[in-house]
Amino acid sequence: MLDSLERQTRADPVIDAVARGVRALPLRDGRDLMHGRWLGHPVHPLMVQVPVGSWLSAAVLDLCPGRSRGAGLLIGLGVAAAAPAALTGAVDWAELHRTQQRVGLVHALANTAAVALYSASLVCRAKGARGAGRTFAFLGLTAAGTGGLLGGHMAYRQAAGANHAEEVEHVVTEGWHRVGAVLEFPAGRAVRRMVDDVPVLVVLEPDGTFHALADRCSHLAGPLSEGAVADGCVQCPWHGSVFRLSDGWNVRGPATAPQPAFDTRITDGYLEVRLRDPERGTESCQDAGRAGDTARGQSG
Repeated sequence: MLDSLERQTRADPVIDAVARGVRALPLRDGRDLMHGRWLGHPVHPLMVQVPVGSWLSAAVLDLCPGRSRGAGLLIGLGVAAAAPAALTGAVDWAELHRTQQRVGLVHALANTAAVALYSASLVCRAKGARGAGRTFAFLGLTAAGTGGLLGGHMAYRQAAGANHAEEVEHVVTEGWHRVGAVLEFPAGRAVRRMVDDVPVLVVLEPDGTFHALADRCSHLAGPLSEGAVADGCVQCPWHGSVFRLSDGWNVRGPATAPQPAFDTRITDGYLEVRLRDPERGTESCQDAGRAGDTARGQSG
């Protein structure tokens, strides 16, 4: 059922319109805050704990005689917390693949239904109709559970929000790997090479400094080597994430994880790269300097 939902195209015009609207929101630096770049992973899963936890706790109290008032308080807290949770989710959703967005749209509709049902529960409780209030609350919990199921599918089956560069350190073998002759790398342009079946982005700065990063964007595996290189950074051509070439740091989202970086050196006129170990530090500045001198000497 969920696989067929990914293939449904009827809602694509709605997805396009809503995604454009979310991307047009004047959030500025707040957009990266909502993506969770500061946290190192999406902040949306953290935010949803408040409404879901409140509503589940309210359901437990509704099963206990004389606890209706406490249940109503928790339901109100969940409804209030749903808005910021939804906003963080929408900001992430607008930068996903289309198949992920299709599931995400139904996920959002289910959660919207949950908020509506819980709001109706609060109205009934305020009017003294406690039985109807409990009924609406349990229906709301069912809708929220459906939304959670769809959110889990996005996260674990579709890898939305996952770090798509995490496997690099587990795949690339230790030591130096030759990726090409120095003269094969024109200054200021991104070049794609392979290391142990892992694509690597190589950039030769105009001053002769070499930089190398994992090529698949940590956000959704976009090809960084096809992106723009400027001001010591590379921008993903798919969703606009910006990474610093010197160390892979994610300067701007939607990526929440940095890119794996490689040390560089020149041996006999060939560029070699080695996956950088944070505990070992970097040799790329020293090696890249020698690489630039070697490159200039050969080109002369």
